[in-house]
Amino acid sequence: MRDKTQANSSGPGDGMVRIGAIVFFVGAVATLVTVAPLFLGTDPFPPLAYAVCMLMGVGFLIAAAGVLRGIAVQRRQARSAAG
Repeated sequence: MRDKTQANSSGPGDGMVRIGAIVFFVGAVATLVTVAPLFLGTDPFPPLAYAVCMLMGVGFLIAAAGVLRGIAVQRRQARSAAG
């Protein structure tokens, strides 16, 4: 089975997973920055800053879509090889 796998190949959903991870981490950093004034006792950020925090969820959805896309392509390849 090892001879059929490629070590550094990227699958059909790998790009979406990478983009989703980047968007997620941008949202996570925005969340930390937005919540920090609440603990430091300073003025809170404007509502737009809280909207940027939603990138965590968007990044998660993009990454999940990439995983599902990769699964779908692998299933199609397995069905075509078997049948």
